[in-house]
Amino acid sequence: MTALPRRFCAEESAAIGDPLIGTAAHAERNLLISWPRAKWLHSLREASDMPVEVSTAIEDIAANGRRVNLIHRQGQSSHLHRIFLMPECQGYEVPREELATFLHALRSGTSHAHWQTGTVEGSMILCCTHGKKDKCCAKFGFRTYKAIADEARRHEHPFDVWESTHLGGCRLAASAVVFPQLRKYGRIGIDDIPHLLRAEASGQPYLPCYRGDSRLAPVEQCAQVAALEWLHARGITAGVYVESDSSTAEGNRLNVPVRWQDAQRQGRLVVSCIESELIRHDTCADYEGDGATPSNVWRATQVMPQVGVTRNV
Repeated sequence: MTALPRRFCAEESAAIGDPLIGTAAHAERNLLISWPRAKWLHSLREASDMPVEVSTAIEDIAANGRRVNLIHRQGQSSHLHRIFLMPECQGYEVPREELATFLHALRSGTSHAHWQTGTVEGSMILCCTHGKKDKCCAKFGFRTYKAIADEARRHEHPFDVWESTHLGGCRLAASAVVFPQLRKYGRIGIDDIPHLLRAEASGQPYLPCYRGDSRLAPVEQCAQVAALEWLHARGITAGVYVESDSSTAEGNRLNVPVRWQDAQRQGRLVVSCIESELIRHDTCADYEGDGATPSNVWRATQVMPQVGVTRNV
């Protein structure tokens, strides 16, 4: 009997034109805890050797609005945990036997300065390698993590690079998030990595793999990235600010005003975005479970400058 070929949701997602842009949803408040990858379970915040009092405290913190991810890298002690709070950019080192006490102090708002090691300098890059969650994150994620870490080290880029549990969007592997900027990336190829790190080192998103700013809604991400691409094509590097409160609807089309500004100029654009339905497998598990399901996606169809607005500042 001939074995069926293995199917990977990330390969299918790219093949059917599933858009990257507009998929960058991520909580703004984050707690990152180092834990050996070999011990990770299916949940993004559970490990097989995690004490019950620790897992209970983590669940309580998550229930109160702070996303919790486990992170790992080679050489990190299994029982001396590196912990990061984002967007506060605070770092800690906590022995395993004190972890529950630290988490209870964090949750209750009492002092946890005893464990603090200082503020996070530069940016953190987390790359999803959570193979127990989805096989695409193992197939594509680990090699991408290694390449990012090697490239950052080789060129002395100001990044602290870690493996991570589930970051959302398994079908977009290899995926990564940059803290504290909360920029998310997907479908990162090995050839993209030098360009991505150079862009991030200069404070700019790398557009070919950019999923969007996690602080924006999907249609706002769509408008923002379309505006950035329009400006990039004209050699303009600028800050882009979505003014979604002034959006106007025309059927399934949303016209979103966007303001941009660089050191000398500023202007306004209107980005037309259309919402449509796409049938897709969100994870590899869907091939054996619920199958493909419909999802709504946004695509930018037109970027129009507002005439007479561009001017010097």
